Amino acid sequence: MSSTRNRRPKVTATTTPTPLSQRRLKTKPALIVMMILLLGNIAWVIVWLLPDKDQDIGNKEQVAAIDGEIITRQAWMNAMEERYGKETLQNLVNESVMEKAAKEYNITVTDKEIDLELALMRSAQDKFDTTLQNLSSKQLRQKIRSQLILDKVLTKDIVIKEESTKAYYEENQALYNTETSYRTNFIEVKSKKEAEEALKELQNKSDFQVLAREVSVDSASASLGGDIGFITEQQENLDAAIIKAVKALKAKEISKTFKLANGHYGIVQVQEVLERQSFTYEDVKEHIERELALEQLPQSVTPESFWSEFKATWYYGDGKNAE
Repeated sequence: MSSTRNRRPKVTATTTPTPLSQRRLKTKPALIVMMILLLGNIAWVIVWLLPDKDQDIGNKEQVAAIDGEIITRQAWMNAMEERYGKETLQNLVNESVMEKAAKEYNITVTDKEIDLELALMRSAQDKFDTTLQNLSSKQLRQKIRSQLILDKVLTKDIVIKEESTKAYYEENQALYNTETSYRTNFIEVKSKKEAEEALKELQNKSDFQVLAREVSVDSASASLGGDIGFITEQQENLDAAIIKAVKALKAKEISKTFKLANGHYGIVQVQEVLERQSFTYEDVKEHIERELALEQLPQSVTPESFWSEFKATWYYGDGKNAE
């Protein structure tokens, strides 16, 4: 016996046809929306194809003029790319490749290690070349970081005996006891009057580096914005008047004018002061192990050697062109 308790009654739905005129009215809003969308797409394509007037104006913007001859922003940018673009891009790629290598080989670099390398570079002035002098503090630390990653990757499988590291430490004590050093900017001019005029400009908030490029007769430092690197009290290859002026300053301070041994006049600015440091064997043990391990490598290796491993490409071709 079948149960009908849960059965639902069948309902037959009936619909009344919609009049044709009413259906036409319902389709009009949809057509309007479609037309708006179509017109919008056409307008977007036209705008996309048209040249960017603001960008064109920016490219033709005047940045300098010599006897009426204009140098445009675009010409300036092209010259910078031609002169410095390849080297700058190469550095950026190298930094990125080294960060990839650090992850791949589980390499870590701490701020303390970077501080140590920077301090040791200051104690060996030959390592602090003009290329490094022209870097900001942030750029310099990044460069040291990349180099540390490279060194650690290259030496990770080389074992150095304890007696070798201790012997190296004892033989190179001077490297691990650094004197107070001052990163210094310098302006040299021929007369006291010129020096006083330059000092007045600095007191009126002129930028020291810009002014050094404009007026300093010391061409080597002028090209670097006056930067003569880190100097110490014991430095023998520097005019004593510069050292005396620097010692009296704190970071960011500018000296008064002073007379140099060659009869010219100078002004200095201290960028930063790094106090005297002494490093124990434990402080520098890993650094020494790395230095000794690098000496065992048959040849020097650069970050470019890792470009192919991490599929690095650039504007100037494949990774091989960077070497």
